[in-house]
Amino acid sequence: MLKRAFQGLPVAYLLMGAAFAATNSFVGDWKLNPSKSTFIDVMKVGSLGGDTYAFDFGGVQEKITADGTDQPGYQGTLLSVTVNGPDTWKVVRKQDGRMLLTATWNLSQDGNVLTDHYTGFDSSGTPSTEKFIYQRTAAGRGFAGTWERTAQITTVVTMQIRPYEGDGLSFTRVPGDTRNLKLDGKDYPVEERGVSQGATSSARRVSERTLEITDKVNGKVIRTERRELSPDLKALTRTVRPVGQRHPSVLVYERQE
Repeated sequence: MLKRAFQGLPVAYLLMGAAFAATNSFVGDWKLNPSKSTFIDVMKVGSLGGDTYAFDFGGVQEKITADGTDQPGYQGTLLSVTVNGPDTWKVVRKQDGRMLLTATWNLSQDGNVLTDHYTGFDSSGTPSTEKFIYQRTAAGRGFAGTWERTAQITTVVTMQIRPYEGDGLSFTRVPGDTRNLKLDGKDYPVEERGVSQGATSSARRVSERTLEITDKVNGKVIRTERRELSPDLKALTRTVRPVGQRHPSVLVYERQE
């Protein structure tokens, strides 16, 4: 009886070892290679009738009336939209009495190009100004529609991957937040800063070198992601597909020795 009980142990230990080896392949320090990466920035403006619009800057809708007043936005922010003319809007976001961003949107004469004169403010209130050019990718009148741009990545992004609870993985942006993933395909609440209330995430292992992640808000899928190691385990590619986006963002990280 005792011998029979131990007969299954070699197989069990073999399976445990395989799971650890697969997890261990991802573990390490990684650095984004901007020259091999493409980030697609999409924003959606849906007309709800009159001067009211649904703004989506990344999977969560904010219902705002364009009358210049501060109105509740996501994550406790206040968002205001002012119509300065048929082809000009001003967008302002605040939180806890502090300015987060201001943006002046200009629409081209043919209505197919949106220029965003954007100013963001860091925690000390120091401004940083940029100009973004979006192309219309879905029909709409005026500023209503879907807008897309290919963004140039200029910041240095590094990522640490560590084991998490058995065969799970912990991903940490440096500097930044940590995302812990259990690879059992089940939905778990997302506890990162800046995510929407009701956000969940599930992850599963497709193969030894490939993971799939599904992000939801209130049960609705907003984004899927594939994280795949190269055969030599020296590159990690993240292919991110927000729902409704024509092309995915592809982010390529290189292992740091």
